[in-house]
Amino acid sequence: MSAFVSQASGVTVSDNVLSVFNEMKVRKTCTPEEAKKRKKYAIFCLSDDQKSIIVDEKCELLVGDIGEIVTDPYKHFVNMLPKNACRYALYDASYETKESKKEDLVFILWVPEEAPIKYKMIYASSKDCLRKRFSGIKCEMQINNLDDLVDRKAMADKLCPNVVKLEGITVV
Repeated sequence: MSAFVSQASGVTVSDNVLSVFNEMKVRKTCTPEEAKKRKKYAIFCLSDDQKSIIVDEKCELLVGDIGEIVTDPYKHFVNMLPKNACRYALYDASYETKESKKEDLVFILWVPEEAPIKYKMIYASSKDCLRKRFSGIKCEMQINNLDDLVDRKAMADKLCPNVVKLEGITVV
């Protein structure tokens, strides 16, 4: 377990969360087989005892699963967010502007309106501790309603003002 503790909530960040982040942020030249093992997204939650932020093992997608198991990684990600529970997420967004194709990691705090107040407070007060550990992230979002994610525009606008495609699909 990591020694970094949120001052506001007392919640720690697990070493596994930091390992996932480091794997996702490093874009090195690799073989096609190694590229398939990269995570497209990972979702993090509080442990059962609410004392640490951990990886939600069933809520991640590997790049190799895109096209084989999942056709639209963005839609898959949105559908993995629980309707009434808070989460943190890292999403490796692929997008296009009129000039170029780009990839950026997006840090997301998911705080749905239906979540219990106690959990909203814990997640909000622990966010900065986690975010500080994710050095180099340029894009950060707090989402409170699935409608804000479904049409892709909210994420596209956070990434760059002139995104024309997100995950290969035109942004309206």
